[in-house]
Amino acid sequence: MPASELASIAAYWDESAAAFDEEADHGLRDPHVNAAWARRLTEWLPDSPADVLDLGCGTGSLTLLMARQGHRPTGVDLSPRMIELATGKLASSGFEVPFMVGDAGDPPAAVGGPFDAIVVRHLVWTLPAPDEALARWLSLLRPGGRLVLVEGRWQTSPNGDTYAPGSPQLPWLGGVTAARLIETLERLADVVHTEHLPDPALWGHPIQDERYVVIAHPKS
Repeated sequence: MPASELASIAAYWDESAAAFDEEADHGLRDPHVNAAWARRLTEWLPDSPADVLDLGCGTGSLTLLMARQGHRPTGVDLSPRMIELATGKLASSGFEVPFMVGDAGDPPAAVGGPFDAIVVRHLVWTLPAPDEALARWLSLLRPGGRLVLVEGRWQTSPNGDTYAPGSPQLPWLGGVTAARLIETLERLADVVHTEHLPDPALWGHPIQDERYVVIAHPKS
C-alpha cells in the first residue's frame, strides 16, 4: 500500500485510539466479556507457551489475554497511538511484549517468525487486497500452525467504499460473510474450524449481525 494511504489510515486510527477501549469487546473491561474472550482463546490457540502474532492488535487487549495464558505474543498495528497504549497496558500488567508499528496486512520483517498461531480480529475489512494478506499471513506460520480469523459482516450497505480520507477502495468494507471468507481462504489453506459467535458475552450486548471465527492451517 502506498505510504500516503498508510499515513491516512494510521491517522484515522490514532484519532480513534483514546476512546477505543470504551467498546466492550475492545477494552475487555467487563469481567464477563474478558472471561468470555479468555475462554475462546484457550479453545482456538495451541497449548501454551506458543509464539503468537496479533495483527491489528489495537490497544493490546487480546494480546494481554494471550500473555496471561503463558503465550509469547507479538503485536503489530499501523497506529502509533494504539501501539503506545498497548505497550503501556501490557507493561502495567508486568509483561514485556514486543509491539511494533507496521502494516498488519503486510507485516514488517521485524516481526520475525515463524509463528505457531496468528490471530486477526476484525481486520480483513480494512484491506484493499485481503487475499494477498491471507497468503502473507499463512507464510509466517510453522507447519501445522493456525491462522485464527475473528471476523463478521455488520454493515450490508456501506456508504462509499473507503472509511478514511485518502484510504484505498476496499472490497470488504462493512465486513465479510463467513461463506465468502472461507471461499477465499480455501484456495490458500486448509480450513479446519468455523463457528458463529452470537454470544452476547463476547460483545457486551446482543448482536444482530454475523460474527464468526475461521481457523485454517497452511496447506501441507
